[in-house]
Amino acid sequence: MRFVAATLLALWLPVQQSHATARWIAAEAGAHSFALVAQDHVADILIDGADHRVVSLAATDLAADIERITGSRATVRTIAGDQDKPSRPVVLVGTLGRNALLEQLIAKGKLDVAALRGRWETFLIATVSQPWPGVSSALVIVGSDRRGTAYGLYELSQAIGVSPWYWWADVTPEHRSALYVDAGTRRFGPPSVRYRGIFINDEDWGLQPWAATNFEPEHGGIGPKTYARVFELLLRLKANTLWPAMHPGTPPFNADPRNAALADDYAIVMGSSHAEPMLRNNVGEWQESPEKYNYVTNRDDVLAYWRERVQSNGGYENLYTLGMRGIHDSAMQGVQTREQQIGLLQTIFRDQRALLDQRGASNAPQIFCAYKEVLEVLRGGLEVPDDVTLVWPDDNFGYVRSFAGASERHRSGGFGVYYHVSYLGRPLAYLWLNTTPPALIWSEMRKSYERGADRVWIANVGDIKPAEIATEFFLQMAWNIDRWRADNLPQFLDEWAAREFGREHAAEIASVLSEYYVLNFARKPEHLQWWLPRETPRPSGWSDSRIDSRLAAFARLRSRADAVQRALPTEQRAAFYQLVGYPVTGAALANERYFHGERAALAQLRGEAAVPALTTRAMQADAALREATRMFGEVSAGKWRNFVRLEPADTHWASMRIEPWQIPQFDAASVADHDAQPIVQFDARRFAARRSGRGGASWIEVPGLGSSGAALMLTPTRMQPITASRIRDQAPRLQYKVASASTGVFEVVLRILPTHPLDAAAPLQLAVSLDSQPPVTVVLDTPDGGPEWAQGVLNGERQIATRVNVAAPGEHILNVYGIAPGVVLDSVSIRP
Repeated sequence: MRFVAATLLALWLPVQQSHATARWIAAEAGAHSFALVAQDHVADILIDGADHRVVSLAATDLAADIERITGSRATVRTIAGDQDKPSRPVVLVGTLGRNALLEQLIAKGKLDVAALRGRWETFLIATVSQPWPGVSSALVIVGSDRRGTAYGLYELSQAIGVSPWYWWADVTPEHRSALYVDAGTRRFGPPSVRYRGIFINDEDWGLQPWAATNFEPEHGGIGPKTYARVFELLLRLKANTLWPAMHPGTPPFNADPRNAALADDYAIVMGSSHAEPMLRNNVGEWQESPEKYNYVTNRDDVLAYWRERVQSNGGYENLYTLGMRGIHDSAMQGVQTREQQIGLLQTIFRDQRALLDQRGASNAPQIFCAYKEVLEVLRGGLEVPDDVTLVWPDDNFGYVRSFAGASERHRSGGFGVYYHVSYLGRPLAYLWLNTTPPALIWSEMRKSYERGADRVWIANVGDIKPAEIATEFFLQMAWNIDRWRADNLPQFLDEWAAREFGREHAAEIASVLSEYYVLNFARKPEHLQWWLPRETPRPSGWSDSRIDSRLAAFARLRSRADAVQRALPTEQRAAFYQLVGYPVTGAALANERYFHGERAALAQLRGEAAVPALTTRAMQADAALREATRMFGEVSAGKWRNFVRLEPADTHWASMRIEPWQIPQFDAASVADHDAQPIVQFDARRFAARRSGRGGASWIEVPGLGSSGAALMLTPTRMQPITASRIRDQAPRLQYKVASASTGVFEVVLRILPTHPLDAAAPLQLAVSLDSQPPVTVVLDTPDGGPEWAQGVLNGERQIATRVNVAAPGEHILNVYGIAPGVVLDSVSIRP
């Protein structure tokens, strides 16, 4: 008795998007194009001495980038006043109101900047004919503010072929002998999200030891030399905000005043994490015992501690985190009940804002991040000042925990999101490889944006490496929310690969990465341990056929990545190994050693003769993985030595991390029966028909999402829930053709992504029916943070089950109805 799946199915050019290759840059002259580099001539770059420091820094970087592409370096010249006119074509760079020559062109009507005035971080790149007597043309880069101008310079750098990751991943640009900029005006910005940035976190195993032993030993770890590289990267990615590294053992950001001054030079807005109010690094700067970081019993000392930082750094551009938690991501001290915590936090808000008033920084942007236990306090009635931005957290595994309701969206401070692509914490950390697919970032951040989160986006990126792809995609969305859509998502990896490695291999690289994300969605390499810390080891429970299929897929993927590595020019191989080769190899070998080890342990329990051979294969995979990791440190002449280490890299926080790898020892009682009933499972996208619902609500396919590779998401995210009586005629519906050889009651299991409800008061829910039978509503009511949630984020899925009655053998229609937004359907299975 079984089911069988019956169907397996011009002159003014406003520009926002990033691009693999700028179409407005050419190797040959066109009509009225501007010669940036031609023959032996390189255009000078002119800046005004009255402009911001970041403009000078970015102009110098552009000159270096031109040299990286052509071998010829541009000269950066500083003008003083509008009398210092050039005598030949130049690149004129300036911020509105800060460049005398630029203002002269505007006054003469040579340049229209109406679209810039009053805009946030907006810029133009324009060619201007006959800007001054005797000068045929100029290329003008003008920003509405200091970051807008810097973004314009780095936009041109990327347009001519320099990757934002040229230093952080050693991406070598293609050489060109000439560079011409097509005639026209191109506008970029304003950004979709006002404050966009990253949080360097859990840096103990990567960035900090690398800086301390390799890049910046004179500082004892992450310091001005490292932060200068971080700030430059942020500007190249059109980000503007940083939460700095803050783990124990890392020098606190503000322990060296040069760091904050450097951030201001680069126009980077400095903030601090959810656990560090008022720009303080508690684990490195709070000198009293942790018990005294208590606002109930030690208010004066805590307030003085905050006041000191506001006074020292208040003159810079900052994003202030308000509120209070304990030292290093722990709960607030001194309160016993939620009511006490709410009352104390509201007192703390008043006191912290008074400190800002005293410093003349009352208008500085402020956030309150409702992370972990704080979210329940907020839901419990905490009143946050209206002009403070509420920042919603994800659940640390890429699924946003909360969204603004319709009644909340009037807040003048608006909303933001704190998101993870790297995490140290329960149920299991993932610090080693980055496997968060762009499609998951897109689906979660898109619905957050549509629900009002457009003020602050911060991504926890761990050590930056190896989260390069996820970081860039997150920030591209923050810059232009409409750049990536469900219908063009696959183009992101293709464009990224073309920019980094050239068009010839881009399609294959994008395909390898796409499959890499899909394979690792079912289980991250750091989670190839089916028991949690302190639990009895147990096997995966996966069937032999599923394991064989997975190992074969990883082997093919590794072979394809190796083939690309060999085909690339020598100068591109270091970057490819860092960005593609090592992640693919690492994930493949991690799966080999785990599953061969699991099979060896099971064979041992059964007394089978295959134990030595399986053990050898597991140990060989482990040895190869360690060698591949060692090789990572040796690329680019040892530049990244001590940066990447296998998880767990040390014994810290053992209760949150997988155990050091060895052949597991299973208890006979823990071994599951691998002989399952026949189960028919098919991807959700293999529907026979799809029908839209009320108001155009529909299921859309999101390529690259889920274990199936293209899960289905309900849109729009603001659709109103469908009442039970109107499901048939109003709910968007998927229809699947199935066939049964017998009659009876069968279980239908809907595998959905472990997302959170868009409305805190309503659980995730769907409806199911067979043929014309009445729809049955099925609900997933999972306590946030509980054991079911933990298994869901580790497995990349939750299951909702119901039963259907098959009255007659033959072909049938299984209907799946979307009745409330927030659900993402990955696959469907039917079993007796």
